[in-house]
Amino acid sequence: MSFVPDIPRRRRRPSLTPMIDVVFLLLVFFMLASRFGLDSVIPLPLASGGGSYEGPPRIVDILPEGVRLNGAPLADAALAGAIAPLTSQPGDLIVLRGAESADLQRVVTVGTLLRAAGFNRLVLIE
Repeated sequence: MSFVPDIPRRRRRPSLTPMIDVVFLLLVFFMLASRFGLDSVIPLPLASGGGSYEGPPRIVDILPEGVRLNGAPLADAALAGAIAPLTSQPGDLIVLRGAESADLQRVVTVGTLLRAAGFNRLVLIE
């Protein structure tokens, strides 16, 4: 019978790979489950067949750099003042038409500007 002396064995280090996998899975889960921005609802109806329109035309073309009211170019700050003589009350219909090159944020900005000026009946057309 041969006797093998006790040779000190090296301790195995625990593998960190499973723990790293779990951390990355949790990171992905929380990134997908969290909300990074606030959603807001803008009451802006789309024009669809019919409806009443009275008074002079109030068509606002929304361009990437500015706006046009009935074809005349204006700065954003001057828009509310230029529409005021064309309306008899704040509930008069104002038609918004976005240009192809204007992004959605631009349309929202102009709509917010008009709502802040007291015009509450905006309609978006193509």
